Amino acid sequence: MRELTSAGTPATRTARERHREPLDVHLILRRETAGGPEVLMTRRAGAVYAAGLWHLPSGHLDGPHEDVVTALLREAREETGVVIDPADVRAAVTVHHRGPGGRSRTGYFFEVRRWRGDPRIAEPEVCDAMDWVRLDSLPAGTVAYCRAGLDAYTSGARLAVHFQRPRDEIAYDPATDRLRIVPGADGDPPSRVPEPDVREFAERAVGRISRWTDVGWARAGSRVWRARGTHGGTWYVKVHQNDRVHAREVRAYRTWALSLGSAAPRLVAPDDRLRAVVVTAVPGRPLYGAVLSPAEGRTVFRTLGALARRIHDSAPARPAPTATDPTAAGPVETRADRRLAAARPHLRPGDEEFVRELLERATTLPPPEWVETHGDFQLRNLLRADDGSVAVIDFERSEPGPATRDLVRLDDAWTGRPDLSEAFFDGYGRQPTEAEAERLTADSALDALSGIGFGTAHGDPELVERGRRTLARLRAAAGGPWPWRPGGGR
Repeated sequence: MRELTSAGTPATRTARERHREPLDVHLILRRETAGGPEVLMTRRAGAVYAAGLWHLPSGHLDGPHEDVVTALLREAREETGVVIDPADVRAAVTVHHRGPGGRSRTGYFFEVRRWRGDPRIAEPEVCDAMDWVRLDSLPAGTVAYCRAGLDAYTSGARLAVHFQRPRDEIAYDPATDRLRIVPGADGDPPSRVPEPDVREFAERAVGRISRWTDVGWARAGSRVWRARGTHGGTWYVKVHQNDRVHAREVRAYRTWALSLGSAAPRLVAPDDRLRAVVVTAVPGRPLYGAVLSPAEGRTVFRTLGALARRIHDSAPARPAPTATDPTAAGPVETRADRRLAAARPHLRPGDEEFVRELLERATTLPPPEWVETHGDFQLRNLLRADDGSVAVIDFERSEPGPATRDLVRLDDAWTGRPDLSEAFFDGYGRQPTEAEAERLTADSALDALSGIGFGTAHGDPELVERGRRTLARLRAAAGGPWPWRPGGGR
């Protein structure tokens, strides 16, 4: 092959011949129905490639005189009899494909929603069936290349690669799905997408995922993504920080979370090696920061009380283990000292002495019964949907403990609003005993230390501020009669 130099004289190429491949066009003739969008598909027949398999109306460019839109209009008329105005053609997706035989091609897929005439089999020698099919329920026996283009189209992709291997079937086979979607320039940066083994695990569980959205907290170590399926459906994929957190969350999904019904996600698949889970999505937005009317607030907190009670009643209560602190999580001195050490640089004068006094008084209380607990029952882990329903998410702190463990992080939410705490306990079915109220005070102080230390170490200023605010409130409340009551009362 020869080409011209900058001066216009012939030059001899020493490199290999330039790669050349066919171009083809594919018609996504789309109509909307009550059951969902449908596309027109044809079944190939006779002496053609992929005879007996379903495909979109399609064809090759006739030559260099024909552009891709002109070729689409011609193929549509020749195969289906419909007439399409060029103005109604919309670019859908481009797919770079290689078949099992090793030959590659580039396919241009176009969407058309308006046309003239009724589709019919116009070339019976190469097509023996034609039908409208649901876009989310393509027929068995669809050509893998066609399926790749439609999957890429429904995902909203602009460009995809579909390189099959020599032993692959011409027909689509989920076990040898070679589609690779190339993110657009406005898509998520690669750093915000899970690593390949996590993506592979998730897609084995729910099918191809067309879009990943990082929804983890701003703090380090939070790794959560919202995953949208190519044919619909939304799931959440979480990678845990360590084996303990992973085990706690998986256990919760397999035990007490089932008692919440639609008010909690469902576990789709866990992977202990990756410390990852795929869970279903539940509707709603976090209650943290939500603006509710007084009546709405009372309704929500009454529902939260009922949910907390269902968690606590999901298994029989049992005696507390010996030598546990007010949070039921280890020896008193060890746990308290560790949290105080982490929070000490950020405490106000007198905070440490106050906390130690609370913990010492708590050791004189009768040991509480242990129940199943969520462990992080706070507003940003509680969702409210448009219909007013409430759901609970994020179970990585779940473990057995006293029931008051799930009141600690709500206490800040109802401070100054006794009507909210009253609504909660109305939904819960009973008021806390005096021993529980006193224990809750100690639990709240210890949790405040944890929030200050953890929030500082992990860049979460909200946790730090909440911890400092809680200690200030507890100290102010401690000036009155004992015991301190939830909601700032006594």
